[in-house]
Amino acid sequence: MKNLVLKIGAPIAFLVGVIFQQHAASAAEAAVIIAPPAVDEPAGSEHSATAIFAGGCFWGVQGVFQHVKGVSNAVSGYTGGDARTATYEMIENGDTGHAESVKITYDPTQVSYGKLLQIFFSVTHDPTTLNRQGGDVGTQYRSAIFPQTPVQRAVAEKYIAQLDASHVFKKPLTTRIETDKKFYVAESYHQNYLTLHPTDPYIVYNDLPKVANLKRVLPDQYRADAVLVRKAI
Repeated sequence: MKNLVLKIGAPIAFLVGVIFQQHAASAAEAAVIIAPPAVDEPAGSEHSATAIFAGGCFWGVQGVFQHVKGVSNAVSGYTGGDARTATYEMIENGDTGHAESVKITYDPTQVSYGKLLQIFFSVTHDPTTLNRQGGDVGTQYRSAIFPQTPVQRAVAEKYIAQLDASHVFKKPLTTRIETDKKFYVAESYHQNYLTLHPTDPYIVYNDLPKVANLKRVLPDQYRADAVLVRKAI
């Protein structure tokens, strides 16, 4: 669906957008209310850390985390494969090992890694679907966590086990934890896509409801003004 929206002409896109806007409220992906992780990253004095998540199309994942308090940057990119195949055209084949991902720079004194994981599982995507999110199908749309430290890996592993044991989701989580994977920045036209294209039918139908869910479900974590990418590093 995302590829189709990128390629259709403006008049058709407008008409489709109107239809999607009329039905977005009823079709919006529901957030799942979940408890925070019982085990979280210890509080420290550092003011900058990095998290990398993949949960379907990076437009929506980036858009959500750009509205999270304590996040100073959220960059769309590719993680899981190598540099030669880190382009949108190549990863869309689904055979590069890459997932559409978002690299998040955050202040651990304002928002913890565990809280970012809670948002990731609750708001950004459905972690129970294997290699797909809605109409986007392929390993590039898998649910994955790319921990940057051993502590992050431990927190993620224990949280997944906690959520599965709670049966808060109707099915077991399919989220993969992948270590030692390099992040590659996506093309410039993918950055800030949700903010820059709020009437894009794909964004209206799939992603704006996620930002609304963040504000509704986790209001203490929501910031109205998105932190936009100005330098994708």
